[in-house]
Amino acid sequence: MRYEELAEVPCSITRPLVIFGDRWTLLILKYSFSGIRRFNAFQSTLGISRSRLQDRLDRLIEHGILVKQKAAAGAHEEYRLTPKGHDIYPILMAIRDWGDAYMAPDGPPVEYRHRECAGEAHSKLECDVCGTELTARDVTPLPGPGLGVAETSADAHSPAR
Repeated sequence: MRYEELAEVPCSITRPLVIFGDRWTLLILKYSFSGIRRFNAFQSTLGISRSRLQDRLDRLIEHGILVKQKAAAGAHEEYRLTPKGHDIYPILMAIRDWGDAYMAPDGPPVEYRHRECAGEAHSKLECDVCGTELTARDVTPLPGPGLGVAETSADAHSPAR
């Protein structure tokens, strides 16, 4: 299956891979959250080729995750997160939690603290009805309205199973 064809797969985990399926895109988003906004700053921080960086930025703009606009001060342009882009933060924090647990033998390289109380920020999966914290063993994937009548429940199975 071609990379672009993933956008047509009726799966809300598979479809976003068209946007986020490479390390550069996730790193651009990570640095966007840390305040980097200019093309040259992304390029020098990441060490990515200019053409690859432009491709990833264009894809994020195309999908409404970043917007390119004139900077408030100066003649340069900036890449800023949209509300849709800000909604990606919990995904990055979930990846960070996993990385801290399994790939940081000396402890977390960066701690993310709540500004108000200094508690540590973590990603958490919970039930929207009762609030119980969930793991993969607690979740049953079922066909949803976006699957379509011609599809089968096997097409919607979760990688958590």
